[in-house]
Amino acid sequence: MKYYAPKGLYDIKPEEMPYWHAVEEEVRATMPLHGYEEIRTPIMEKTEVFARGVGEETDVVSKEMYTFEDKGGRSMTLRPENTASVVRAYLEHKFYGKEELSKWYYLGPMFRYESPQKGRSRQFHQYGAEAIGSDDPALDAEMINLAVDLLTSLGLDEVGLNLNSIGCPDDREDYIDELIDFLTPRKDQLCHDCQERLKTNPLRILDCKNHTCQSVVEDGPEITDYLCSECQSHFDEVRAYLSELNLSYELDPKLVRGLDYYTKTVFEVYSSDLGAQDALVGGGRYDGLVKLFGGDPTPAVGFAGGIERLVLLLEELDSVDLETRDLDVYLASLDRETKKRGLALVNELREAGVKAEIDHLDKSLQGQLGYADRYGAEITAILGPQEIAEEEVTLRDMETGDQTRVSITEFSSRVIEQLNSAG
Repeated sequence: MKYYAPKGLYDIKPEEMPYWHAVEEEVRATMPLHGYEEIRTPIMEKTEVFARGVGEETDVVSKEMYTFEDKGGRSMTLRPENTASVVRAYLEHKFYGKEELSKWYYLGPMFRYESPQKGRSRQFHQYGAEAIGSDDPALDAEMINLAVDLLTSLGLDEVGLNLNSIGCPDDREDYIDELIDFLTPRKDQLCHDCQERLKTNPLRILDCKNHTCQSVVEDGPEITDYLCSECQSHFDEVRAYLSELNLSYELDPKLVRGLDYYTKTVFEVYSSDLGAQDALVGGGRYDGLVKLFGGDPTPAVGFAGGIERLVLLLEELDSVDLETRDLDVYLASLDRETKKRGLALVNELREAGVKAEIDHLDKSLQGQLGYADRYGAEITAILGPQEIAEEEVTLRDMETGDQTRVSITEFSSRVIEQLNSAG
């Protein structure tokens, strides 16, 4: 019987990992520069955390969550996104009483039951940032700038930004009434899901990827025409700060994002490097979520980006200087007794930060030398009975073929010296 990964779940193979490491290392290097500290939340939560936080009428909650009953009879869900978990952690650990502004970032797997396709899987990975405690429009602009900065730091040149404001709940109430009036006579032109959304959550129709639905709403009312003075002022200031940061953008009045907790600013960052405008990052402000979870009214803003789609793009563009490192030293031993001494010498090198390897496949000396060459070793150390008897090791420069004998006691220092001179 053959075993396969479950549908929609994929192995990340060793040869793919340098791209993942490049993304993760850039996230961990860039986030602290903007004042963000790492937080790690559990990969599962009580189901109500997402049902309440994300919105029961969203596709994420109604169709895509992995929900199950644990042995205690509790309904648990693998996290489909991380903002709700972050807010739960913010309240549970009373950060509102410890710091005025909490700025956190995260990396990790999320889970959604959706149709697998290139760059989209049922276990997917996100990086993201959340800033909880301020309604400053400059924070919105900083968050957007951070999202763009991460992508450009990875070598993406053609980065674009779509921007909108969806206002406050009162604004949306007026707008939704107009949207329903506009769409009701056109209901038969909508897909089946959007016909249901018209009754339950009309804003989600704007987020539908069906081309027919997109063409229907194209001439519909725009939410920016319904912003109250406070929301309009906030949006104007966000745009002014973006101009100060020299960040160009396109206004997209149909951009609403797919989660119910958003308020005011929403945005998507995409790359047209490959001729497509698929979003790599999405986010916005969610000023009502902390209160929805039982806390005091607390403004917040954040974003998340998918790593799989970003890695695919980086692979195709070949724009990342990958920190791949060949083998520094391979130690070839000739029998069991020499391997015992050799393993100790290899460990000395590893403790000194040298990438070293020893034979574990009982290869002949010729086979070991071939292995060392295949994996790019700069030096092959040869340890046989004669070397052991004379308390020496033979060092072979794999580029020139030159060989020298060094004392076992000086082995590590001589190897490091030779590597440094070659590097």
